[in-house]
Amino acid sequence: MSYPNLAVAIEPVRDPCLVEAVVDAGGRVVPLAEARVLVWLAGPDTFPSLPDAVEWVALSYAGIEAYLASGVLDDRRLWTNASGFYAAGCAEHALALLLAGLRQIPASVLLGWNDAVIPPAVRTLRGATVTIIGAGGIGRELAPRLTACGARVIAVNHSGRNLDGADLTLRSTETDRALGEADHVVLAAPSTPSTHHLLNDRTLGLLKPHSWVVNVARGPLIDQAALGRALRAGTIAGAALDVTDPEPPADDDPLWSLPNLIVTPHIANPAPGLTREMAPWLAENLRRFAAGEDLVARVDPARGY
Repeated sequence: MSYPNLAVAIEPVRDPCLVEAVVDAGGRVVPLAEARVLVWLAGPDTFPSLPDAVEWVALSYAGIEAYLASGVLDDRRLWTNASGFYAAGCAEHALALLLAGLRQIPASVLLGWNDAVIPPAVRTLRGATVTIIGAGGIGRELAPRLTACGARVIAVNHSGRNLDGADLTLRSTETDRALGEADHVVLAAPSTPSTHHLLNDRTLGLLKPHSWVVNVARGPLIDQAALGRALRAGTIAGAALDVTDPEPPADDDPLWSLPNLIVTPHIANPAPGLTREMAPWLAENLRRFAAGEDLVARVDPARGY
């Protein structure tokens, strides 16, 4: 079906995957001056002045704290982010990081055939309890993957609404309980004032000496200085980070020297493939917009995501 009035600008570059998504949804790609919809593929620093005719802005990032801080978002139009669009990739990477730590794969690469150190540290997901903090789209993708490995899953979200695939879902006000019951923790929450340094000296102390922490969300969810102390002291067994604060860490950051830390360069969803992942979601939202239906991943500026 074609929607002649569904005029969409894709800026600052016309990505071919998203152009195809617009056409498939029955829309047409136009210059910003003629658009009702803007798909914005860059950060807030270069965000354009919007014509009055723009009714909806689709941001290509899941985390929008920088846009909120810059004052780009307004209440005159609809705003969406990419929350949930990249969840499958993040879940896959989170599971890979957790298994790499538990099975001592990086340590084996570094130390070689070391019978004294490596075999005693190897653990399994079978029978383990994994807490997912921020159990939205990533949690929905990750829970069944963990269950397939034999783990029990605790989900933590703002509302406490049951997460399909989780054995237990708790409200964010019950985070301490979720940490205390966990063998391992995966962070998948947005970066907001309430989640800043969610893991710190106190909350890391609620975990177990065999616990691994995985972060595929945002770097500021962890107090990295506290994490370093916990890793050196043996408060937890290890951590695996796809995101850091700052990003990337400085070359002389002491975290680099920790043998029980895994760092990957923000590749849970590598930048070259993001628009391919985003395209079907954009097409669905364009269909909803044309039909006057609620949009997926609509932003609530008051909640910060």
